[in-house]
Amino acid sequence: MTWKRTVLVVANVTANSDELLAALLERAGSEPVQYTLIVPATAFGGGRAAAEKTLAEALQKLRAAKLTIEGEIGNGDPVIAVTEAWDPKRFDEIVISTLPMRFSKWLHAGLPERVAKITGAPVTHVVSEPRKRDYPTVHRAEHEKQGVISPLTVLGWGGGGGSNPAR
Repeated sequence: MTWKRTVLVVANVTANSDELLAALLERAGSEPVQYTLIVPATAFGGGRAAAEKTLAEALQKLRAAKLTIEGEIGNGDPVIAVTEAWDPKRFDEIVISTLPMRFSKWLHAGLPERVAKITGAPVTHVVSEPRKRDYPTVHRAEHEKQGVISPLTVLGWGGGGGSNPAR
């Protein structure tokens, strides 16, 4: 039986990020690792339903990358979510994934430092850029030429063909 490191991963908006995936793959490259992903059901993030959707999508992506990972929904307060899940007999370290400082409520609250202080565990902080939203493309309807004013037709108004005041 091979001994595995066990890592608690805490993420919400960034659970599906490429940066988190890269960090977990890099960590798993040096030795066997078992991950447990906690997605806090934060009220500002859509609650439990949104957290369940995020967790399912993240687990699918991370497992597709051949990572050994479990997951669960945590308390809406990420500090409480970590303290409820943390067990030094079960986990060796913690990875916290956040948005950059300009977007992250977790960083403004000092989450990585607070978790390290509360648990005494090594904490790795992964910063992930926010996803770009995919807006639906709306195609302009084709108009008939009759009755449609194009932007330059107004230049011909007034009959003079220009803006010469001497005419």
